[in-house]
Order: sequence, then C-alpha cells, then structure tokens
Amino acid sequence: MLEKLQIVKQRFDEVSDLIIQPEIISDQKRYIKLNKEYKDLKTIVDKGAEYQKALAHQEEAKEIINDGSDEEMVEMAKMQLEESTSKIEQLEEDIRYLLIPKDPEDGKNVVVEVRAGTGGDEASIFAGDLYRMYTKYCEGKGWNVAVVDFNEGTSGGFKEIIFEVNGEDVYGTLKFEAGVHRVQRVPQTETQGRVHTSAATVMVLPEAEEFDVELDMQDVRIERTTSTGPGGQSVNTTYSAIKLHHEPTGIIVSCQDQKSQHKNLEKALKVLRSRLYEAELAKKQAADSEKRKSMVSSGDRSAKIRTYNYPQGRVTEHRIGLTLYDLNNIINGDLQKIIDELQLAENAEKLKASNETI
Repeated sequence: MLEKLQIVKQRFDEVSDLIIQPEIISDQKRYIKLNKEYKDLKTIVDKGAEYQKALAHQEEAKEIINDGSDEEMVEMAKMQLEESTSKIEQLEEDIRYLLIPKDPEDGKNVVVEVRAGTGGDEASIFAGDLYRMYTKYCEGKGWNVAVVDFNEGTSGGFKEIIFEVNGEDVYGTLKFEAGVHRVQRVPQTETQGRVHTSAATVMVLPEAEEFDVELDMQDVRIERTTSTGPGGQSVNTTYSAIKLHHEPTGIIVSCQDQKSQHKNLEKALKVLRSRLYEAELAKKQAADSEKRKSMVSSGDRSAKIRTYNYPQGRVTEHRIGLTLYDLNNIINGDLQKIIDELQLAENAEKLKASNETI
C-alpha cells in the first residue's frame, strides 16, 4: 500500500506544479480538469500521511514494549499500540476505497428526464413530485437546475420534464436515480379512498462535451415553431421553440424554455449530444457488466428501483434492500442517506471485483 501511496504522491506533486503554470491557467478546460484531479489526489495524500503517522506510532510502541525497561512506559505503549493498530486497519480500508479508479463520467453535469409512466393523471402528478424532490436536493447541494423542456399533465405535474443540473460530481451522485420509480397512494381523483400504484421513469444522462460526440449537423433537421403553454406575450407569436430530428437514430429533442431561439437551439443540441453519448455509454456499460455485474448502476431503464408508499410513510430502495420510514423528508429532497448507501454498495462491489492487491 505504501508503494501505491508513493505513486499517488508523485502524481500529486506533478499536478501541484502544473496548476500554477501560466499556460495551464490560460487553458480553462485543462485547468479545471487538473484542479479536479488535484482535489481528488489531495484527499488520498492527506489520508496517506495520516496512515504513515499511525504506522510510525505503532512501530514506536513496539520498540518500547520490546525494551521493557520502564513498566509505566510499557503500559502506555500497549495502549498506544492497540489504538494505532485499530486506526491503521480503518485507514487501510479508507485508502482501499479511495484508490478504486473513479468513473471518468462521475464529474460531468447531467441532463435529467422524468416521464410519467403507468397511472394516467396520477403518474403525471408523481413525475412532478419527483422533479420537485430533485430540485430541492440539488438546491441543497448548491447545484444549478435549469429546465430545458416540459409537457404539463392535465391534472398537474408533468407528462415529461427535462432539466439540466450543473455542479460538482453531479453524474456520480445522480446516476443512481435512473430507472422506474413507483408510488403507492390514494390519488386526488380517487373517490373510494383506494390505494393506486403509479410509476414514472427517470433517465440521467451525463452531459456530453462537443469533443465527446461527433454530431454532424447535416444529420439534424431543425424545426422552428412558436412556443406553447404559459409564458406571456411572446407565446404563439415568436418562432423561438426548437425541435431537432436526428435522422440516423430517430431521436427527437424539443426546447422552448427560453425566449431566444438561439438559446433554445443551444440547449436542444446539448440534450441531443447527451442522448447520443448516453447511448454509446450504455453499450460500453453493457459490455463491462459482462465482466463485472453491478446491481447498482446497471442503467436498465425498465428496472423498478424504488417504491414510495404513502400509507406506510415508507420508501424502499429495491436494489440494496433498504427500507426507510421517512417518506415525507425524502420526497422533500432529503435523498442523501439513500444515495450514500447506493454509493457504498457500488464501492463495495468495485472493491470485491478488483483483483489488485493493495
């Protein structure tokens, strides 16, 4: 482990020198990437320094015990040995997790698509609840949320809503939300008081940079229309809404959130690139899953991942068998405890799958 920590320290020193070079600072993309690497490496380096300190304390205690000339010192050394040995075990576990190679996608911003599934009007209301839950969670993390496009439900909520989330390590956090979310409750439209089951599908797409996806604009048919729905005087008078048809794949992307046609086109292209990128990523993940079965981030959009049961105030995360009786707080954005458990489960799998001896 010390050898691996030394390699990390060497890279950390290299990156520390690079991020103060004027030519790196002037290249924003490279500077941001190196700054992120610096922060990740610093976490490991700091933990490594703590580990080496604990090893030194352990060695010191062993020497005093072996000497045995001062009984009082020996008793203190035995306590120090026990304490440092326990600390070393915990630090080794922490460092093993930190040394697991990170998914390069994890640092990306995302495009989230929430769509009402089975359940009619109630499914649309539930899709709206999920959007609100994610918005509150993201706000709590200091992330920026911007709506790209939406289609309102007839009794509230959304038939579908697409939004961007920008911040730090967004995809690495929100990727676990992809899949089918199920709700069990008495709908507003139910007169008999019976509990119904409805569903909504969530897709989380890592935002694609221009260099991630080669998008030939000759393959894209651009349709310009007037905006629909609420929005003031410019609605139905200005051709600002954009619909993109990607001919090779049949993917259609709409954006009418902005009054500016140019901004709507920019947002729609971002979503299109992300969908194309996610399709390629899904193929790669499918190939990787043959080597390493991951129960957490399989990306199977048809998989039922979570149930929100209102009569019991219960949320069940099916992938890891986690049940929490805290529905009210969770649906109001307190998602962190679920995400922490999912990340822990994924890291444990990665650690188990790793054949490297650390």
